[in-house]
Amino acid sequence: MNIKLITSESVTEGHPDKVCDQISDGILDEMLKRDPHSHAAVESFATNGMIVVGGEVRTKEYIQVDDIVRKVLKSIGYNGAESGFDCDSVGIMSSLHAQSAEIAQGVDEGAGEFKEQGAGDQGLMYGFATNETKELMPLPITLAHKLTFRLAEVRKNKTLPYLRPDGKSQVTVEYHDGIAKRVETVVIAACHSEKVKLSKVRADILAKVIKPVLGKLMDKKTKVYINSTGAFTFGGPAADTGLTGRKIIVDTYGGVARHGGGCFSGKDSSKVDRSGAYMARYAAKNVVAAGLADKCEVQVAYAIGVAKPVGIYIDTFGTNKYAEEDILKAIEKVFDFRPKAIIDHLELRKPVFLKTAAYGHFGRPEFRWEKTDKVAALKKAIK
Repeated sequence: MNIKLITSESVTEGHPDKVCDQISDGILDEMLKRDPHSHAAVESFATNGMIVVGGEVRTKEYIQVDDIVRKVLKSIGYNGAESGFDCDSVGIMSSLHAQSAEIAQGVDEGAGEFKEQGAGDQGLMYGFATNETKELMPLPITLAHKLTFRLAEVRKNKTLPYLRPDGKSQVTVEYHDGIAKRVETVVIAACHSEKVKLSKVRADILAKVIKPVLGKLMDKKTKVYINSTGAFTFGGPAADTGLTGRKIIVDTYGGVARHGGGCFSGKDSSKVDRSGAYMARYAAKNVVAAGLADKCEVQVAYAIGVAKPVGIYIDTFGTNKYAEEDILKAIEKVFDFRPKAIIDHLELRKPVFLKTAAYGHFGRPEFRWEKTDKVAALKKAIK
């Protein structure tokens, strides 16, 4: 029997890097509400007492960056001195400037050397799906996200009112011959008030967070580490500098699948780092949902300013029920990977991106790229 231990991590919405992702996507969403054809590449930086926002944008209406930043921080729970980072008193610096005209001519339909809307950059993106969970996501990252979401939930509903927004989870799953059997190790780091004892924090998190999420996947041998360095009372941007785009593995598949290297947050959908990755997930998920393979990874790659991908390939890791070349032909027949087609089909001009910026971009049914509405078309195309 082949036994493997596979680990994934997640972070809460109050983690400094995730704070920055949410600020960047909050700014993008506000632009899209006012001008659906806005372009943005917004970066955020968070440190003790300060948020810095910079980047390149093209939009028809003025937006108030300070208001968006404070609104995002407040929604996370950084409101008041007790939280460790106050949305009302934090200093905010903003430097947004116009998008390069040379890039614009490559992504504007009818401009530049090509008539079609081209990719906003070169690069390669991956999408992945597996049938080991109902979300068609790897189990370790699914569990890790559920734990961090639960940490936020018990903080906000006052089940554990002493918790603060910053937190992390990590889950190690034991696989036997490729089948998930049990949780080997779970790690939680949860920022909390200095007024509560560490022993209570550990007991409460085990009872109110870990056991409700992991349930029967735990056994007597499961190792549990909760705030394993001791008290965690100093967290958030006051303790740890944050940047947009530093949690790309948390955002995707927890390290189980490959990653092209580009982050998502703060980028409008003309940037194929985002839209291409969403489309690749959409294709991979439908392949698995259609029963063409138990696992599927799709890679797509682009040249800047060019609409048609320079390459698409798939890997089904030996789980394919049909020849891989036939599955690939079916994908290319059913899915249109040109940027404008992706944007139109996945409705990526809508302001939906702030929701993606914490707890993962995939495996969540509220997003258009998570639909399995191409199953019938794929089955027809494979015959």
